[in-house]
Amino acid sequence: MVQKYQSPIRVYKQPFELVMEAYERRFPTCHLIPMFVDSEVLGETEREDGSIHQVQRRCKLDVDAPRLLKRIAGVDYVYFSQENTLNKRERTLHIESHNETFSNRVIIHELCSYSAHPENEDWTCFEQSASLDIKSFFGFESTVEKMAMKQYASSIKKGKEIIEFYLNQLEEEGISHVPRWTPSLDASSSSVTTKPVCATPKLLQLEQPVTPAVSIPVSTDANDHEIANAINNDATQSDATSNDATNQPDDQTENQTGTPDDKLDADYIKRYLGDLTPLQESCLIRLRQWLQESHKGKTLTLTPSSPPFQIPKDEHILRFLRARDFNMEKAREILCQSLTWRKQNQVDYLLETWTSPQVLNDYYTGGWHHHDKEGRPLYILRLGQMDTKGLVRALGEESLLRHVLSINEEGLRRCEENTKVFGRPISCWTCLVDLEGLNMRHLWRPGIKALLRIIEVVEANYPETLGRLLILRAPRVFPVLWTLVSPFIDENTRKKFLIYAGNDYQGPGGLLDYIDKEVIPDFLGGECMCEVPEGGLVPKSLYRTAEELENEDISLWTETIYQSASVFKGAPHELVIEIIDASSVITWDFDVCKGDVVFHLYHSKRAPQTPRKDPLVGQHSSITTPGGNNVQLIDKSWTLGLDYSMVESPLTCKEGESVQGSHVTRWPGFYILQWKFHTMPGSASTNLPRVDDVLASLQVSSHKCKVMYYTEVIGSEDFRGSMTSLESSHSGFSQLSHATSTSNHSQSSSMISR
Repeated sequence: MVQKYQSPIRVYKQPFELVMEAYERRFPTCHLIPMFVDSEVLGETEREDGSIHQVQRRCKLDVDAPRLLKRIAGVDYVYFSQENTLNKRERTLHIESHNETFSNRVIIHELCSYSAHPENEDWTCFEQSASLDIKSFFGFESTVEKMAMKQYASSIKKGKEIIEFYLNQLEEEGISHVPRWTPSLDASSSSVTTKPVCATPKLLQLEQPVTPAVSIPVSTDANDHEIANAINNDATQSDATSNDATNQPDDQTENQTGTPDDKLDADYIKRYLGDLTPLQESCLIRLRQWLQESHKGKTLTLTPSSPPFQIPKDEHILRFLRARDFNMEKAREILCQSLTWRKQNQVDYLLETWTSPQVLNDYYTGGWHHHDKEGRPLYILRLGQMDTKGLVRALGEESLLRHVLSINEEGLRRCEENTKVFGRPISCWTCLVDLEGLNMRHLWRPGIKALLRIIEVVEANYPETLGRLLILRAPRVFPVLWTLVSPFIDENTRKKFLIYAGNDYQGPGGLLDYIDKEVIPDFLGGECMCEVPEGGLVPKSLYRTAEELENEDISLWTETIYQSASVFKGAPHELVIEIIDASSVITWDFDVCKGDVVFHLYHSKRAPQTPRKDPLVGQHSSITTPGGNNVQLIDKSWTLGLDYSMVESPLTCKEGESVQGSHVTRWPGFYILQWKFHTMPGSASTNLPRVDDVLASLQVSSHKCKVMYYTEVIGSEDFRGSMTSLESSHSGFSQLSHATSTSNHSQSSSMISR
């Protein structure tokens, strides 16, 4: 399997020319890199005006490997070829290197780039990427891979230190300025001077493309330049042809939504996301880039009510990576599932749309209360005082679930605020649970069922948000409750639990170790008034009947504008839309949640038969999605081309993808949207799947597919956007596009295109 690495942007606060002077001091050898034994120049060329200088080197490395492995391999040293192109006019240095030793068994390829800071010409940016592909190595493939990744991560960490060492050395020698290159008046730019050092030098092409600079905001505060230095997430958008950059206003520097050309800065990562190892940084950047690539073409909105597309914030992506120990494939899988869930249930709008029923305001004994000693938001839950049975009987499970989701969404918002206030990354919160009053009535089975549902949803969609859980005054009945719920809690989360019986929380190692004395609630012996409701029994007059609760749960689900459907082998799902006026616009937005489907659009002058549901389909019982259905409209006796016709080319859609499109109708009649089962073809083995192959590795053999869709018919006079210039958007994470009650994110075209 190919291992890849992508660095963030690292910034040197010295001019490009001075950094280049320091860089050259690394050769022919560097005492700061013990394994870098020597290097020799194989070939060198320079334009007569001196604007472009190219050097090819052969580097000799003494790799730190077990002596036995070296003997088996039959080598003492490893050789690499390095090709450098210094463009003094553009102020860039491009470095490309690959291994010569064992090149038929191991392929190592590295690209590095130094460039002048796009907004501060006296600073220099550095970025690198690399790949490692071990095809075979005498049966030690796994060992060599681990050893190589470990040594490479170590060398990355020391890279900036080495340049800074030579910069300090230059300063000690009194060299603080290196003049910039200026064109010579009498030099011909087409002339090239070749300095052969060996008989057959292999030289780079002179005209090598230069990567356009990425706009990186510069902090105006000299004491806080690490905070705003090169913050990539200010929605910087580069133009591929003009290399112009447009920056967001300064007050948006905290917004970590990005565009495909955004890049992360190392100082930004440290300031807002925490200390990450080089390989962890690489995982974040690569997953982030994959999300950006998946959403190209989804930034256009067709109506004023359609919000612009946004990818998840960096903190959110990082939480899923941490939850899976930075395993890219596993993190991408759970992130995909969570984002689908967020879109279907419109969780992104929960804080704006959800209003807690008065019963919750009066009897739900939980609320936010200041912060702990580490700056984490503190949530207090007086579970022992809560009438769980009464709340479930009065509200139903779905209302409780939505309330808990709103608490988690508020927690994410508070983490962002505290990150700004305390000047350090805060990505999780502390929860204090007071169990005084907990007894057997809390073990009421429907209440436990509701609790387990909530735990399951929160665990799946809010990983690594709980920093610490303090359980106080645990009674004797607590072990029974813990036995019921602990299997549903992730092992890493369970390690964050601290349980105190009786008044143990008042002693050494207790509450004062985690919460300042000034904010300890009054009901725990502190002096701070806590606004968390005291709870009590919910009056039975507020109880709802089972039928009322069931209808309430259904109405909650129908708030989403999306519908779910199941697609089986031999049983497509079909939807009919009757068009009265020609030149109307049919728009659609659908996600392929499971399996692969083929999407068709047909037209018929005849009304299709009465919808019939496939008998194979039962009701979906998931706690997070409404029931799916399967409806077939096209009569089997109908003949394509006679009774109905195809008006759009078939579009194959793979699991995890989203499709937004539209069709301008030419005739009145009945238009049938069809989702048909499609067998997934085998895909080539690659390290990072193409966007078209997203989630292919996760797909299991099944004869059932599932889609989530929304359609709308718009009059041509109301349709916003050019009918000829806009294309249908087809991406791998539709979960992120925002749904509204009036329009979707579809883009207009009479032909669907990828």
